[in-house]
Amino acid sequence: MKIFVTMLFILPLGIGSVIAFAQSLPETLTLDEAITLAIDTDPWLTGSQYTQQALNDEATAVATLPDPRMSLMAGNFPVDTFDLNQEAMTQLSVGISQMFPRGDSLSLAQQQKQQLAEQHPLLRLDRRAKVSVTVSQLWLEAFKAQESIRLIEQDRALFEQLVDAAKAGYSSALGRARQQDVIRAQLELIRLEDRLTMLRQQQQAAQKRLTEWIGAPATVPLAPVLPTQSLSRPLSVPTIKQASEHTRYEWIRHHPALRALDQRIDATQTGVDLAKQKYKPEWGLTAQYGYRDSDPMGRDRADLFSVGVTFDLPLFTGNRQDKEVSAAVNRTEAIKTEKYLLGRRLMAELETASVQLARLDERQALYTDQLLPQMAEQAEASLSAYNNDDGDFAEAVRARIAELNTKIDALAIAVDRQKTIAQINYLLAEASFDDARPAKPF
Repeated sequence: MKIFVTMLFILPLGIGSVIAFAQSLPETLTLDEAITLAIDTDPWLTGSQYTQQALNDEATAVATLPDPRMSLMAGNFPVDTFDLNQEAMTQLSVGISQMFPRGDSLSLAQQQKQQLAEQHPLLRLDRRAKVSVTVSQLWLEAFKAQESIRLIEQDRALFEQLVDAAKAGYSSALGRARQQDVIRAQLELIRLEDRLTMLRQQQQAAQKRLTEWIGAPATVPLAPVLPTQSLSRPLSVPTIKQASEHTRYEWIRHHPALRALDQRIDATQTGVDLAKQKYKPEWGLTAQYGYRDSDPMGRDRADLFSVGVTFDLPLFTGNRQDKEVSAAVNRTEAIKTEKYLLGRRLMAELETASVQLARLDERQALYTDQLLPQMAEQAEASLSAYNNDDGDFAEAVRARIAELNTKIDALAIAVDRQKTIAQINYLLAEASFDDARPAKPF
């Protein structure tokens, strides 16, 4: 009974929460809204901020001298009596020691941590650009399926009319429609239904993938207008193809991913300097105060004070210091290689995407200026001829199907063009906020 009563109280609350959440969802979702929502709710960006703060805290910690060491000692006790005043050497002592790291180890360790921390704003810029292009690709893929469904459903009514007309003509004694016309019209309707099923599956798949980035808003209908993104910087295919490797690198040298690798290179180079400090000795300062009791005759004994310096001798460096320096140098060269490969990949992707965009522009102009008007004219003429008993039913159906396919192809070209522009804009992303520290050469 208690469980039942509890559920009576919880259930309305749950329903109310669901209703409130549903009411908070937008009626339609634009591309800009999806990108903004994905960036605002990306946990990676929050994690990067925590990591940066951790590195800043570590930079402060590593620049601090190690804690001093205290020692308490009872020395030179006679084992026969354990009497403090029996022997002159017996004493109770307290000491303190402080170690001083090698050379500039503290400042270099702090610098390295700060350099690692400074890469995170660049990594977050790269992450935002990646999230933007990823969400754009998914949103546009779902949009293509959604609008293809809309185009097919618009034409389905016409095909249903054609089926009805074919049936009426076939059943009429004066009709000229043949049974094969009726069958063909019905088959085209079935094919349209199959395409709708496939497109709905594609739309749901794209929206499910989009849910990973923005959650429940990905399930609402998308805005019915295709966004018109533009290139962040104008580029032409001949310019890209004819440019030298150095010139092409200038277009992507400020990319946040490359700038982040510059920071890692700086950090590893500082690591080389830090490893070289191991050739220097580590120093320590000790001080000790010893208390002595009175002698057996009752005479006071002087207390003792000791001070000393300790240091190690890095004599055998072949298997330690030399290897640590070598490892730091190799680590630096590895990251430089990583940057070189990333730069080559970005340049290749930029050239490929630019060529693809040029081809899509040509196709879009061809469809807009020629194919779409001609297909529409042909479909209208075929249908008019059939209605005037001067055309073939099969030809009218084929013309209408061809027009529909052309519309869907034109939509796909327009969507692919926007996806390509989003990809190019990611490749041309810049970390312009840090102009004070110039990008390193390729």
